[in-house]
Amino acid sequence: MEAVGVDDGETVYVSRADGDRGSKGPFLIAYETRDRERRYGWFCSNCERIDNAMDPMGRILCNQCGNLRKPTEWDAAHE
Repeated sequence: MEAVGVDDGETVYVSRADGDRGSKGPFLIAYETRDRERRYGWFCSNCERIDNAMDPMGRILCNQCGNLRKPTEWDAAHE
């Protein structure tokens, strides 16, 4: 686990072993504590930021570099 500072001055712990593929680099899971008890969110490994958003279908978009994870759920009605 790697300690990473976020914009609000807090520290989160990023697991380099846990994550999902993105278009520019993996999205890694970030935790509030080193013991992985509480998840904080996703960490973009491309720009090394926490600033991203997830939609209801599981798509993740980094607001800084545009790294994108495809949706984990798919509904043909949205085509």
